[in-house]
Amino acid sequence: MDMTLTEAELAPPAARRSRLRRLRVLASPLFVFSVLIPTIVATAFYSFIASDTFVSEARFVVRSPQRPQFSGLGALLQGGSFARAQDDTYSVHDYVLSRDALRELETKLGVQKIFSSQDIDPFDRFTSLEWDLSFESFYKYFRKRIGVEYDTVSAITILTVHAYTAEDAQKINALLLSMGERLVNQLNDRSRNDLISAAEKEVKTSEDRAKEASLALSGFRSKQSVFDPDRQAALQLQGTARVEDELLATEAQLAQLRQLSPSNPQIATLASRAELLRKAIASQNSKVAGSSGSFTAQSSGYDRLLLEKTFAERQLGAALAALETARSEARRQQLYLETLVQPNLPDKAMEPRRIRNTAMVFLLGLIVWGVLSLVVGSVREHTE
Repeated sequence: MDMTLTEAELAPPAARRSRLRRLRVLASPLFVFSVLIPTIVATAFYSFIASDTFVSEARFVVRSPQRPQFSGLGALLQGGSFARAQDDTYSVHDYVLSRDALRELETKLGVQKIFSSQDIDPFDRFTSLEWDLSFESFYKYFRKRIGVEYDTVSAITILTVHAYTAEDAQKINALLLSMGERLVNQLNDRSRNDLISAAEKEVKTSEDRAKEASLALSGFRSKQSVFDPDRQAALQLQGTARVEDELLATEAQLAQLRQLSPSNPQIATLASRAELLRKAIASQNSKVAGSSGSFTAQSSGYDRLLLEKTFAERQLGAALAALETARSEARRQQLYLETLVQPNLPDKAMEPRRIRNTAMVFLLGLIVWGVLSLVVGSVREHTE
């Protein structure tokens, strides 16, 4: 009779009971279904089924030239700096993630065919689990493969593309970056055209107004037979003053003759001349003021037309200066999309992280098993 005992038989009864309890736990259906099976499935999936995912990354920044806020040396020192164009950066982000961008990618690269390749695992392939193969469905699928991150501190945008070959990830990223730069250029062109167009319209309006004012003034001069009422009135008054001086001299001479020689035959001649001078003065004064056709009456209408002409000419000068400024501003590119990091060609798949994901499934299974074990134990105690 063989008296040799196994190690299990020689072990203390308490140790044997603890080992049996652990074996029963590992063999329990709850542990099997919550921990072992999910871990085995995850290991098999990430080891043999899940496709490698390559990530191409690019970095860019959108900036605009900062206009000098100072003059002199301050403008010289500040003139070469660049300011952030945050609003336009968000415009580029929205366009990169838009349906229009996806349509262009489909036209140039055939991205739907790329993500429908049979080399991709059924769980990540577009055409395998999708019942709806419409453009909207593919757009939702594609949005999960594109990432845009914006650093508000540095104003740098990180554009990432997830694809199942390194070449596809790089090509899609490069084309998206090129499309974003084209959008910035379109915004520049639109801004230039609007700026110059508005300035040219203002110049055209000012030119028309200046022409109308000039023609109105010329018509007034031709109709009223005057060139400059104020100047002409001044000249008229100068002539009247000379006639008045001559009248005073004649009256003085006439008074002297009447006092010294009342019968002198020159008295009648001097009296007649004085009367003619008075009539001449009255006629000259009526041309300056008094009648409806006098220079004074015509002065208000002339001044109004002259003021409109002067104002129109100044407005035209300001409009021409604004047009020149607009053209000078249009020669400078308003926005810049500067690529800091070109789309890389990844030499290693970054996803899926097989070991980490499998370990997470195992840990999650342990948590679920622990919670369910507590629930089952509480139910048993309550039943007993």
